[in-house]
Parts: sequence; C-alpha cells; structure tokens
Amino acid sequence: MRPAELDRLTVAEAADRYVELVRARTVTGALSSSTAEVYARDVATLVELAGADVVLDDLTGADVDALLLAFARRPDGRLRTPSGGQSPSSQARFRRSISALFKHATLAGWVQINPMTASTVTSKERGGLRPQRRALTREQAQGLIGAARTLGDVPPPEGKRRDQRTELRDAVIVLLLATVGPRVSELVRANVEDFFTNDGVRYWRIFGKGGRTRDVPLPDDVAGVLQEYLARGRPAVAEKALLLSWRGRRLARGDVQAVIDRVQRRVDPDQRRSVTPHGLRHTTATHLLADAVDMDAVRRVLGHSDLATLGRYRDELPGELEVAMRAHPLLRGR
Repeated sequence: MRPAELDRLTVAEAADRYVELVRARTVTGALSSSTAEVYARDVATLVELAGADVVLDDLTGADVDALLLAFARRPDGRLRTPSGGQSPSSQARFRRSISALFKHATLAGWVQINPMTASTVTSKERGGLRPQRRALTREQAQGLIGAARTLGDVPPPEGKRRDQRTELRDAVIVLLLATVGPRVSELVRANVEDFFTNDGVRYWRIFGKGGRTRDVPLPDDVAGVLQEYLARGRPAVAEKALLLSWRGRRLARGDVQAVIDRVQRRVDPDQRRSVTPHGLRHTTATHLLADAVDMDAVRRVLGHSDLATLGRYRDELPGELEVAMRAHPLLRGR
C-alpha cells in the first residue's frame, strides 16, 4: 500500500523538478555548470526513453534494465565505436545520472522503492586499449608542442591587421592543454587574474568541478609563451577572460577544437594525429605517470578527488612494459 505522502509524478515532471534542483546547486558551487548540464542531458534522455507520461513510481528494476540497454544501443555521433552504440564510459555516466535522480526521488517521496536496487544491468568495464587511442605518443605530443611554440614567429598573413592575429593565443591554448591537462570548460573559463607568480614560479588557479580550486605551476616554457601572449597577443579590451576572439569576446568551448586542428596542420605528417581537447588531457596524465611522477601530484594537477579516477585517464604506451622491466629496481646494482 502506497504511503499517503507519495507524490505520483510523471517521469517528465520529476525530471523537470530534479534538473531545476541540480542547476540550483551550481549557485552554491556544489556542482559546476558543465556537470549540471551533463545531468540535465542524461535526464532528458531518460524522459525520451521511458516516456514523458509514465509515472515515475511505476518503473521497476526490469524497466531500468531496459532503459540502460536502450541507451547503450543509441548511436553516438561523437564516437565511432565498433558496435555503433555508446561507449562504456558514456553508459557508466548515464547510469550514474539516473541513479542520482532515483536516489533523490526516494528521499523526496516520488517513489516507494528505488528501482536501481533491483537493476541487474551494470556498466561495462573498460578493458584493454580503445580502438583508437586517446593519448598522443611522446613523438606526436612533442610535435604538437613544438608547432605551438613556434607560432609566435609566424609572419603575419597578407592583409591581416595586427589586432586580428591569434597565433600566440593558439599557442597558449595548445600548450596549456598538452602540459597541464585542464578540462576544456576550465580552460575557456580562465581569466587573466587567475594567473599569478609566487617565488618566481607562475601558477594557474583553476576553478574546477564541484567548486574545487587548484593552483598548478606552469612549466617555464609555457609561462614564457603565456607572458608573451599577455604582453602583445591579447586584445586590449576590458573583458577579463584569458582567451579572446580577435573581436574581443571570450572563446567558446567549440572554438578550442578548431585551434588544435589549425596547429596540427603545422606538425610534420609523420608526427601528426588528430586529437580532441580531452585527448590532450589523457596525454598529460599518460606521460606524467609513465615518467613515474607521483600519482597524487598527477591527481592534483588534473583536479580529481580520488586516485582511482586516474585509471580512466591513463593509456598504455607502446614499449612501456619493456622499458619498465629493463630498468627493474631489483636489478639496478648488477
């Protein structure tokens, strides 16, 4: 028998209330705006798959299983997975999103029993290498970084005004992504005042997910290009954003990929491979960990609260096991 306080909301009504609550949490800094939008997108997908007029409390564990499988089979235009459906990480993210919705629904009296507890479909674990590696190899990453570092020396295109040149800005974008590994949302959200110097070291105060901040020291070469950009490459406008279009407006997330592709065209074809901003984040994590940089330091650079999360940002490198065994610590004195 249903308790008197049970609120029999439809899936659409529950989704609207929940998304409103999630977005309100960004005001207090409990969630970043980008994370809130991911939740909102997944909940909208749930409404589409379950049906807007279905009562939320009527969904069972079997229904949740069917929803998870239906989502897994949906084509993902951003990725070319062998099955043509969603990647394992996208499936896991969707499951977390709707699980959070049902957890709130249980506390709010929208459902009697959380149907997630009766669900048998679990997220597929990532195993082995992806069909296409996310992280660049050392040679590919060095080729991209080298192309970015020389952008300041590029002669101005014919007929292009000085205030329309964006070479130094593009160099800063690629160097920060490839060496510091920020999320693209953190990069485009950065302001000039977020960069400061302490004891001769240039730092970037990054405002990350969940209202957390971290101060990351920049490599000297990157700090030098950044200073050059601030001195003569950034438009002289009142806008406080670090990265601006030549018209003086804050750069959007979608503009960053075009910048990477433009710099990639200057890389030697033997070292060139297309990569996304998130792929450069994987590149940072992979090569810092491969060079035996302290795992907790890498975690802090990337802005994760849990060391276990690093496994998702770490790709295997060709020949790394052979190198590790040749340099075995128990055999170094022989």
